[in-house]
Amino acid sequence: MGLRRLRRSHPRRSHAARAAGETVVLCGPSGSGKSTALRLMNGLIPHFHEGRLEGTADLDGQAIADLPLDQLGRRTGTVLQHPRRQFFTDQTETELAFALENFGEPTHAIRERVTTVIGEHGLNDFTGRRLQDLSGGQQQQVACAAAATHHPALLLFDEPTSNLSAAAIERFTATLARLRAGGATIVIAEHRLHFLHGLADRVIAMRDGRIETEWTGAEFATLDDATLRAEGLRSLTPPARPAPAPADARGPSIDRATEPATPPTTGLTLRSLRCAFRGHRVLDIEHAHLRAGTITAITGPNGAGKSTLARIITGLQRHEGEVLLNGRRLSRTQRQRACAYVMQDVQRQLFTDSVEAELRLGASRDNEHDARSRALLRDLDLEAFTDRHPLSLSGGQQQRLVVAAARLSGRRIVVFDEPSSGVDRRHLRSITQVMRDLAAGGAVVILISHDDELLAHAADQELCLRPAELP
Repeated sequence: MGLRRLRRSHPRRSHAARAAGETVVLCGPSGSGKSTALRLMNGLIPHFHEGRLEGTADLDGQAIADLPLDQLGRRTGTVLQHPRRQFFTDQTETELAFALENFGEPTHAIRERVTTVIGEHGLNDFTGRRLQDLSGGQQQQVACAAAATHHPALLLFDEPTSNLSAAAIERFTATLARLRAGGATIVIAEHRLHFLHGLADRVIAMRDGRIETEWTGAEFATLDDATLRAEGLRSLTPPARPAPAPADARGPSIDRATEPATPPTTGLTLRSLRCAFRGHRVLDIEHAHLRAGTITAITGPNGAGKSTLARIITGLQRHEGEVLLNGRRLSRTQRQRACAYVMQDVQRQLFTDSVEAELRLGASRDNEHDARSRALLRDLDLEAFTDRHPLSLSGGQQQRLVVAAARLSGRRIVVFDEPSSGVDRRHLRSITQVMRDLAAGGAVVILISHDDELLAHAADQELCLRPAELP
């Protein structure tokens, strides 16, 4: 069973045959139609998303538009770019059981299957925990497992590695290999491509809503970097792990403790910082200093507390300890006013009805705003979308819009949490330039990322976290 044929026009026509058991990778620039293609395959288009649909998308010879949703749910499993949007329950075990319960499977069979999936996907550490207490990368792992629990014949993944650490990507790659060996048809929309070496049967490059180029997996593996760059695709070679200088930091949550060479002057200082959720200590930093005019990368495995630290710095999370800017203690309210924050799920930060209005909403008011705004839109390839509603943009375009808003905010502290999610090769560099410009202007710039390619371009120093010990 698999997706046999896809021909759709929204607004353009494309055609691709899928054989059962194939693993197909969709790649291409942000906004090229990858996520739209996945929504056609699982029936979200036309059942939930409106638009002009021409042509057909067929699943085993049946038009997806004509299939009842319960049949589509049984035959397909989907992982969205931001998995918290697809969760229906509040715990790992109940989320894994949700689809099977809806299909009326016997209770004992559900329990056995959930136990098996927890072992197969390495989720033992997540059992008994609330999904909202997991990191973004951990939520992504749960979503991948939940999509496969009911043995769907067609599995669809939209940027599944965007928030995953290197170790988690290795586990996900092993999961893909196991699903592929079991005969599942797999379609993956991705910008990171190196981990798919040897797994992809076909690779399809999309542009402007149509299929532009198609390779077999073997052909794709032979492409040189110049060809990939011309297509706007990332490298097939795993990026070397960058090694920026360690930041001045120490404490149980710090993986590489250091002592300051010279007393810090300007920048962000953290003192006796601790945070726990329901008795689980997630962050414990005795001291850390993040210099102004510098891009500090915060790294570490999924669940080490990176996004928690971002919420603390930006005043969105209660905690013990102090946060100081240039030696002056800032309250949570003062930090909220001093910080700009690009979250993992940027759709939660879009509030207006046009791209232009979104940039004006939080921008600092000065005579050069319009000129800087136009130049920034041009650099981030958003110039053609000024009148568009932000929610009509692709995930990568939304990401770049919130990055642009942070650049124009004039804030003294700017935090980027996984800003390369949904971002292609060209825009990886343009986002890096935004961070460089902010640092050059004297801001404290903080970059949270698992993307070694981005870290190699951007990171000046590194604060590496590890999971804190339980109290």
